[in-house]
Amino acid sequence: MEEKQVIIDEKIVDMFKALSNATRLKIIQMLKEPENNFPPQVHIHKGDDFQGGVCVGDIRDKIGLVQSTTSQYLSLLQQSGLLEMKRIGQWTYYRRNEKVITQLEGFIGKQL
Repeated sequence: MEEKQVIIDEKIVDMFKALSNATRLKIIQMLKEPENNFPPQVHIHKGDDFQGGVCVGDIRDKIGLVQSTTSQYLSLLQQSGLLEMKRIGQWTYYRRNEKVITQLEGFIGKQL
């Protein structure tokens, strides 16, 4: 009986690596409902086209880590494709990349 070879995209592996840390996983979970988990984001306006984004400082305050570790975690999540980032003025905002998360859900449903 022949084994079916499964080809796994490196991007999928990067996503699982990014999610393998409890704090990074918590960030993704909290960003699912930013209005319930973070204070209002007063510097984002409708014209900025980044609704659902949360300032790095608010994420840092919520998870209780130092700025450098928070930034490293957010950068890793962004590089894996799970988060989107946008600078608005002097602030940096992150939000979930729902398209990529949906693709990951599909992969898990079909391949695992």
